[in-house]
Amino acid sequence: MMDMMKSTPNLNSMDDFEALLDSTMHSEETLQEGRIVTGLVVKVGKDIVVVDVGSKSEGELPIGEFADTAGAIQVRVGDRVDVYLETLENDRGIIEISKEKADKMKVWDEISAACERDEIIEGTISQRVKGGLSVSIRGGVKAFLPGSQVDLRPIRNLERLIGETHRFKVIKFNKKRGNIVLSRRALLEQERDQMKEKTLQKLEEGIVVEGIVKNITEYGAFVDLGGIDGLLHITDMSWGRVGHPSEVLKVGDKVEVKVLKYNAETERVSLGLKQTRNDPWAEVDSLYPIGLKVKGKVVSITDYGAFVELDHGIEGLIHVSEMSWTKRVKHPSKILNVADEVDCVVLDVDTTNKRISLGLKQLEPHPWESFIEKYRPGDTIKGKIRSITDYGIFIGIEEGIDGMVHKTDLSWTQRINHPSELFHKGEEVEAVILSINHEEQKVSLGIKQLYEDPWERIPSDYAISRILDVKVIKITDFGAFVELEPGIEGLVHVSEMSNEHVDDPHKVVAEGQTVKAEVISIDPGERKIGLSMKSLIGRDDEVDGASFLAQGGRAASDRATLGDLLASKLDKKTK
Repeated sequence: MMDMMKSTPNLNSMDDFEALLDSTMHSEETLQEGRIVTGLVVKVGKDIVVVDVGSKSEGELPIGEFADTAGAIQVRVGDRVDVYLETLENDRGIIEISKEKADKMKVWDEISAACERDEIIEGTISQRVKGGLSVSIRGGVKAFLPGSQVDLRPIRNLERLIGETHRFKVIKFNKKRGNIVLSRRALLEQERDQMKEKTLQKLEEGIVVEGIVKNITEYGAFVDLGGIDGLLHITDMSWGRVGHPSEVLKVGDKVEVKVLKYNAETERVSLGLKQTRNDPWAEVDSLYPIGLKVKGKVVSITDYGAFVELDHGIEGLIHVSEMSWTKRVKHPSKILNVADEVDCVVLDVDTTNKRISLGLKQLEPHPWESFIEKYRPGDTIKGKIRSITDYGIFIGIEEGIDGMVHKTDLSWTQRINHPSELFHKGEEVEAVILSINHEEQKVSLGIKQLYEDPWERIPSDYAISRILDVKVIKITDFGAFVELEPGIEGLVHVSEMSNEHVDDPHKVVAEGQTVKAEVISIDPGERKIGLSMKSLIGRDDEVDGASFLAQGGRAASDRATLGDLLASKLDKKTK
């Protein structure tokens, strides 16, 4: 007893002494290797702590085994401590003990008991391992959390969970192998089932509930209402147009939604977000009357127009045809860009189909209105040829206003196969306004009307029986066309070429040849002149041109005509 007291200084009370005495009552038979025993701290040194485990046996422990999580040493003489007996006596005659192993064994025992009682344990995810995560639970014991048991749904980035503390259920335990498998999913499923039961008790159509956006697809979003998911379709997200659900919501958002449909048998729930707000289209008629100038933001551009947001949930369409009075807009993106702030005019409102037609060009004066105030039929205009077609030419009169000259109104007398024979694009010309079609907003022009119609004088200039020197310009099977003056032609029929039968006009005349012929017929309505060569055969007056002039006749060269102008243009083009 005296030896014991000498080796255990610093006993400050009778309780400490009794405890020490009690510890010495253990017999040698009670000390067995591989077991946990309770000892008494009898000495605290700088590096070691001496523990009396009974039967006059003492063991030493590194002082570091008594450090707390902050690194502070938490031990004093008289403290009771559980230790693991590794050997009863080493070569120095000291029992080898371990507090760390005892702590671990006790933790394993606690975990085993918790597992048998189906208790929930808490742990901190420490690192990513193959197939899942490593979790530090009681006493730093490592457990395995499979990836499939982390959450209700697969998580791609498991690393983001490292450092998080959660509650787990032990689903596999093997103390001998040191194997512990955890599940967080099992707890979440239990919680979900409990929440689902509560949610289903109060769920009914028409109520507004709070939920969390769990997933977003092309056609909508799934919202967790508490153990049960509901579908929020894209068409029920906003009163306005939504291109993709991600424009309105993102995963994790808390939203208040209205239950639109609920099927208790299939547990399918349809939700609405826009139904929690007033329909802005209910007052569109009064807010956006036709003719009102409004401002909006371009939110989308298509091939046929641009959608403009006028207010939350209210959009209108500026059709490509309503963007410019004068420009031929090939694509709306040539005029507008997404996010542009634009002024426009309300053209039409269809509340039934929730459509508003807008106009951009209506902000500017209509060029047609300006045109009809300035011009009248009979006015002469000057402009550049904008285009040439098979049937005529188009002349720019004012910005956005073109007039068309049909090829029949290019010349009084010239036979024109294609307008490009006389005119080219970009050429500046004069023309007369023939008519204005207000309904179709079309203008008809004429160039030949700038000049006198030669057929008003031809019956007097080329009276029947007048003898002329004419030039053969074209030969056909039925006769020869001759030129009386530039632009004025006549026909010498094959029967009027000779007193003899003529089977081929080429045997009588040649193109470019000048011959004498007598006017035998004039038809102003059909604009035709008939001539005869055979009527001059044997006549003495066929060269008496002086007598014609003496009778008051006019020479064809006395005046300039439209034919002269067109002939000059043709000569220039051929040269």
